[in-house]
Amino acid sequence: MIVRPKPNSWSLFFVLRGSILPVVAPRLAAVALLSCAAVLVAEHYPHGFSQAALAPFTLIGIALSIFLSFRNSACYDRWWEARRQWGQLIVELRAFARDCETLIADPLQRRRMVLRGIGYTHALAARLRPTSAPIAQWLPADEWAALSAHRNLPDALLRAQGRELRQLLDSGALAPVLYPVFEARLLGMAGVQAACERILNTPLPFPYTLLLHRTAMLFCVLLPFGLAGALGWATPVVSVLLAYALFGLDALGDELEEPFGLAANDLPLDALARGIEIDLLEALGETDLPPPLLPRDYRLQ
Repeated sequence: MIVRPKPNSWSLFFVLRGSILPVVAPRLAAVALLSCAAVLVAEHYPHGFSQAALAPFTLIGIALSIFLSFRNSACYDRWWEARRQWGQLIVELRAFARDCETLIADPLQRRRMVLRGIGYTHALAARLRPTSAPIAQWLPADEWAALSAHRNLPDALLRAQGRELRQLLDSGALAPVLYPVFEARLLGMAGVQAACERILNTPLPFPYTLLLHRTAMLFCVLLPFGLAGALGWATPVVSVLLAYALFGLDALGDELEEPFGLAANDLPLDALARGIEIDLLEALGETDLPPPLLPRDYRLQ
C-alpha cells in the first residue's frame, strides 16, 4: 500500500512512485505514436479526415467513463471490505489475548494460546497471498509437525485452540460459563477468514471486466483519427491525456480488485500481521518486541 504525504500543487505533476503512470506508460506511448501517425495521414489526406465527427467519440467517452467509475467503485468496495475484515481480526485477537490473561490461570497455557493466535495471523496472511510466513516459530514443534500438512492451516489452528479450551473445560481450569466468551472470539476469527476467502475466490464477473478493457482500448486507438483533422499536432497531447485517465482508472481497478495481492496499492498484510504480533507479545509481558514495518520508498508491504 502506498503511504506518502499529499504532494503540493507543483510536485503533483512529477510524482511517479505510487502513481499508476508506470503501469500504463507503455500503452500511453503506443497512443502517442498512433496519434502522430494519424496526424501525418491527415496532413496528406485532409479530405477524408475533414468528414470525421467527434460526436460519437464524445458519447462513447461519457458512457465509458461512467462504466469505469462503476467498476472502480465495486473494486474499491472489495478493497475496503478486506481492510475492514483485517481490522476486525485485530479486534478479535486483542480481545482473545485479554481474555486469556484474565480468565486462564496457567501461564504456560495462556502463553501457548496467545502465541498460537500470532501463528494464526501469519497463516491467514499466507493463505491469502503467495508469500512465506513465519508460522512454525509460534507453535510447539510437535504441534507444527501435526498441523503443517493441513490444506487450511488457519482453520486447523482455530480447531487446535478449540481443543485446548475443551481440555481446560474438562479439567475444571475453565468455568463452563466462561467457555462461550472464548468460543465467540474463535467464531469471530473464523468469520474474518471466511469473508477474506470470499473476496479472494469471487472476482468481479470476467465478461464485465473484459468489455471495459476492450472498449477502453478501442476508444483510445480510434480517438486520434477523430481528432487529427480538427486538432492537428495537438492530437497526441489530447489523446494521451484521455488515454491516461481511461487506462489509469482501468489499471487502478485491476489492483483494487485483488486486495490481497502484491501490487503497490494492495493491502499491507505483512505490516498488519506484524502489528498484531507486537500487540499480542506485549499482552504476554514481552519487552523485546519486533519493530513495526515501515514504508520503503513510500510503499508499505
